[in-house]
Amino acid sequence: MQIPAVRLYLASTALAAVGQNVLLTVLFKQVFDLTGDELDIGLIGLAQFIPALLLVLVSGWVADRFDRRRVTGLFLAGRGLAAGALILFTVSESTEVWQLFAIAFALGTADAMLAPARRSVAPFLAPKELFPSVIALWTATFTASAIIGPIMGGFIYSVGASWAYVLAAALQFGAIIPMILLRYHRTPERITERPTWASAVEGLHFVRRTPVVLATISLDLFAVLFGGAIALIPAVAEERLGVGDIGYGWLRAAPGIGAAGMALWLARRPLTRRVGPTLLIVVAIFGFGHIVFGLTRSYAVAFIALVVVAAADMISMNIRGAIVPLVTPDEQLGRVNAVEGVFIGASNELGAFESGVAARAFGLPAAIAGGGFITMGIAATFAFVFPSLRRIDTFTELRPPDADADPAPVG
Repeated sequence: MQIPAVRLYLASTALAAVGQNVLLTVLFKQVFDLTGDELDIGLIGLAQFIPALLLVLVSGWVADRFDRRRVTGLFLAGRGLAAGALILFTVSESTEVWQLFAIAFALGTADAMLAPARRSVAPFLAPKELFPSVIALWTATFTASAIIGPIMGGFIYSVGASWAYVLAAALQFGAIIPMILLRYHRTPERITERPTWASAVEGLHFVRRTPVVLATISLDLFAVLFGGAIALIPAVAEERLGVGDIGYGWLRAAPGIGAAGMALWLARRPLTRRVGPTLLIVVAIFGFGHIVFGLTRSYAVAFIALVVVAAADMISMNIRGAIVPLVTPDEQLGRVNAVEGVFIGASNELGAFESGVAARAFGLPAAIAGGGFITMGIAATFAFVFPSLRRIDTFTELRPPDADADPAPVG
């Protein structure tokens, strides 16, 4: 925290993440209030995911070719404009839900271009030996925002959705300033050649031929794809728990509380041993929490289950956030982060779509609890299919495949 670039990066993260959490909290609730259909929540998630899939090769190349700070600032402005479109939709009192799907697609486009560039800034803010601490601070900031944003969104939505979108837009534009002002500790290497198909797909090739990276990000993909209860919180709050907008806002904040508490614990006592086995265990705990959340009708039990789910996910995110940059060469980091972004987007936005479809087909309890059982099975399967992941003990043993190190930890 004594490094100015780290403070600016965290400030930008906090502003952007609070704004995004306010926006999504209100957007999911607004679409459900308009239609009363869980599937529409899922379609919002699908609309956000499709751009990440379509732009995976472009976004990674842009992050590796241009100044990542400026790319991040440009698409933070894109997020702000999407929030502005939601303001216009709300004040017009339109009930045409397809317009919300179109805006969600635009928001997903900004996110798809923003994410690889922003994540690829972090490894260059401080000396390499401090990078795990930077990740811990970033995750703590990000998850604290996941508490503040939903609570604010729930309260402001009870006054008027347009005011929530005004706040979200202001925060996205405000996040641009610290990102542009930060200075690197070491300058990232950039690709300089003209764009080619081979250069664009290099990130995909790297992930495919590096088992520990493939295992780490695909585990997150499948776990959250089937454990997508967060998107269904509006329906659970109304249909199973019987709470209003403020109760919904606090329930939406429960994952942030669990994640922030765990992030603070990891910042004080970072994980140093048994990294791989810990990742597999916390994914299984993540699945069990979904089973509890899906079956309960108690607000308190549901709240605690979401806290536990998010705490487990925070450990997983912390491990993944350190493994991928440590194993990836600097000049490929943007392209690999773009591929990872599709996996993460698939697990979140596509997971929201899967949850909405399953809820409509089988009902809320079966959709959520069933996804939890599948997630626990996935963790057990990965333990056997990817022994290189299971055998990781410490972060210090991880190196890019071409580094002068024992290649065993990276497969």
